[in-house]
Amino acid sequence: MDVRRWVFAVAPVGAAAGLGGLGARGAERTYARLKKPAWAPPAGAFGPVWSVLYVTMGAAGWRLFRSASGRTKGLHLAQLALNAAWPALFFGVRDKRSSLVVIGLLDAVLVAEILSLRDEDRVAAALLLPYLKWSAFATLLNAAVSDPG
Repeated sequence: MDVRRWVFAVAPVGAAAGLGGLGARGAERTYARLKKPAWAPPAGAFGPVWSVLYVTMGAAGWRLFRSASGRTKGLHLAQLALNAAWPALFFGVRDKRSSLVVIGLLDAVLVAEILSLRDEDRVAAALLLPYLKWSAFATLLNAAVSDPG
């Protein structure tokens, strides 16, 4: 068993999920009072979706630990750091503009990671595609919601 590979695959994803969870305390109340577009999912959809996505992120990390360049590994860790930061800005600080910048950066870094992985590990790249789609959707939702004041 390769402990370093396990640590790379699990610890950053666990940290992103844990820190994101701390930043999202009160998210249910905040989300409920936001003015949302008709296409916004119910609050109960987020937990199951993120649970599946964190598993796929860990699986991608497991694969890319062996196959990816140092640059791609750095992109992987960077997108997880941005993932962890977003909930605190959106739900904690309630700063729509800053959270939109962070999630936009997350999308850009994730695209760069997937493009790098196309040549290094196509399976790892494919594992991250649902995450990219959800993040892009969340970016649109972040831009569309408003605080009723």
